[in-house]
Amino acid sequence: MTNSVCRTGAFLFGALLCLTAGARNPIVAPGRYFADPSARVGPDGRLYLYGSKDESADYYCSHRYDVISTDDMRHWRTAEDVFASEGEHDEVSYSDALLYAPDCLYENGICYLYYCLAGPGDVIGVAASSSPAGPFCGGTPVAGCRQIDPAVFRDDDGTCYLFWGQFTAKGAVLNPDRRSVDPGTLRDSLLTERNHFFHEGIQVFKRNGIYYAVFTDISRRGMATCIGYATASEPLGPYTYRGVIVDNFGCDPCTWNNHGSVACMNGQWYVFYHRSTHGSVTMRKACVEPIRFRDDGTICEAEMTTQGASGPLDPFVRTEAEWACALTGSARISAFAAGEERLTRIGRFDSAGYKYFDFSRAPESVTVCAVPRQGGRMTIYADNLCAPLLAEITVPPGDGLVPQLITVSVRVPLAGVHTLYFRFQGEDRCELFDVDWFCFE
Repeated sequence: MTNSVCRTGAFLFGALLCLTAGARNPIVAPGRYFADPSARVGPDGRLYLYGSKDESADYYCSHRYDVISTDDMRHWRTAEDVFASEGEHDEVSYSDALLYAPDCLYENGICYLYYCLAGPGDVIGVAASSSPAGPFCGGTPVAGCRQIDPAVFRDDDGTCYLFWGQFTAKGAVLNPDRRSVDPGTLRDSLLTERNHFFHEGIQVFKRNGIYYAVFTDISRRGMATCIGYATASEPLGPYTYRGVIVDNFGCDPCTWNNHGSVACMNGQWYVFYHRSTHGSVTMRKACVEPIRFRDDGTICEAEMTTQGASGPLDPFVRTEAEWACALTGSARISAFAAGEERLTRIGRFDSAGYKYFDFSRAPESVTVCAVPRQGGRMTIYADNLCAPLLAEITVPPGDGLVPQLITVSVRVPLAGVHTLYFRFQGEDRCELFDVDWFCFE
């Protein structure tokens, strides 16, 4: 078994790309799809996200990983193609399978990337780097781990554990080489569907002497849209189910899956998760919400928002339509060009919600950039769809190609922090128009 470690800059992949849009959800740029985020604070104080990379609406994931990082929870930097299972930069000599959700452990100057291959067989492997951002090399199997979604946890005494599993969660102590587990410590059914609503994607962390298992939770609607959690007094359990941390239901009309993690950055705790786009179960985008612990250690459920790690957004600067945190009907977020996304396939009675905006002064007008198709109307409300109408915008018919800027007056005074809801109406059930962005003035 190789112990090779990729040195920073050893070869020219993992190009860095700065994302400067600021704090909001999703945290990835238009046209980029990053799912299953596992958050780890690195030795340099930056927070790193390890996750899978969607490339198609027809299947999950791809053959490559990116790593995303930040030092302020506002500006995110991406190291691209830091590990691959086929093609250029292939570091998995024994398989060309798709790469599913990974995790990472930093210890004694080495970053161990625990990757996951589409099965069957020994689907969990480990590679290494001297940098939390990779590149990672020397992929080898971790024997005996025959289900997906590895997650690593290092306890206060230096003992490391590897967790994995689908439908039932398993855990074992990692050997000192960090490339194999001690079979004598293997514990099965730490979490189960029946007792914990566990589907997949376990992560373990410790806070104030309590061990938390965070995982994809099917407790609502029988769908894997929630990030739930359980607690224990020992890393290998037994665990008691505690509830939901965040639910991504409503982010896309076809969403089904979620997968995430919890981490503390600069004294604030956050839950990281993903949302689907493109009217599919895939094309997922990483998001983040701050969370709060009660005095007894339980976690208050977080809302799915547009603002994410920041405070409320400024309505007087351009808001991209694809930042919607709630969609109904056929409306969906889709790419229409390289690095460009819109709200598309908008039909009669569909809606889009955005949380939250701080109106520091009363707006006089709102401008919407729309791409007309069959044409129709959009009405804007604050806080709920039964509130007084803020504005009404008529979008004429068009060719679906040429955007139009439409400005109308705001009808009622508005001040303070509010949700914005857009409701769409027209003669036909779909393809009324696209929405690119909006801005109050």
